[in-house]
Amino acid sequence: MRVHTAPALRFEGIYTPIVTPFKEDFEVNWQALEDIVDFLIVSGVHGLISGGSTGESYAQAVDERLEIARFIHERIQGRVPLIVGTGAMLTGESVALASGARELGADGILLASPPYAVPTDRENALNALAIDRAANLPIMLYNYPGRTGTMMGEEFLDRVGRSRNFCGIKESSGDINRLHLLARDYPHVQLGCGMDDQALEFFAWGARFWVCGGANFLPCEHISLYQSCAVEGDFTKGRRIMAAMMPLMRVLEQGGKFIQTIKHGVAIAGLDAGAVRPPLKPLNKDEKRALELVVRVLKTTVAAVDSGR
Repeated sequence: MRVHTAPALRFEGIYTPIVTPFKEDFEVNWQALEDIVDFLIVSGVHGLISGGSTGESYAQAVDERLEIARFIHERIQGRVPLIVGTGAMLTGESVALASGARELGADGILLASPPYAVPTDRENALNALAIDRAANLPIMLYNYPGRTGTMMGEEFLDRVGRSRNFCGIKESSGDINRLHLLARDYPHVQLGCGMDDQALEFFAWGARFWVCGGANFLPCEHISLYQSCAVEGDFTKGRRIMAAMMPLMRVLEQGGKFIQTIKHGVAIAGLDAGAVRPPLKPLNKDEKRALELVVRVLKTTVAAVDSGR
């Protein structure tokens, strides 16, 4: 039986899963992180996410993840909401991250399935509810079976729906039928795009937020697509912007080097994103040139669309 509850928080707009800039020794570059936070907020993004996969959270211990989240929260100074990622293999680590998010004053948490364990829907729901109890904050679910190996199925959604804190879902399965299911059968769960190349389809089905790694270096262009489709309902304009962005979607996935590509994009934007932590390696020269060309063309094209040309 589905239990519909009023949402605890409205997720609206572009939520950027912020990168973590590192120095050459792989320590956090705090000044660079402050610069990126300010750049994103001034550019108009609607919220920031700390401790997501784009932030390389998988390569950080719990204490470090909370230190980064605390730093970002202090630099935001209430200008936009901060959502803190709680994804981890161990329930205890996720609970610690959730408790820490509450203590530092976060506005919500991002909750994914624990990777590798492949829990059942019931087990996954009980895990999620334990994390919910620790945080007692608005929750943005993160369904990404490509990374976790687990789909947040209907039994899972029904069980967690008994808590009003589960108020949104970043859907990253890539399965268009999931989009239809969520929009039709779970209208009380705010629908968010987590699959960049399906953003237009998500907005057509009523999604009100988009969690997009590319907004780390092209925030204005991502905001433009959101504004056209989700706010103005102008899908003719939205299709033109989406067509311009599709080459970016392809290059972001080049050889599976998503985070490396995002970080080089941040460098193109004139900010210091630094190295990626092992086991990842940076892009090669050809990959960097390919991204630089795509970004130049995309910015020019979207600017032309926005100006009515």
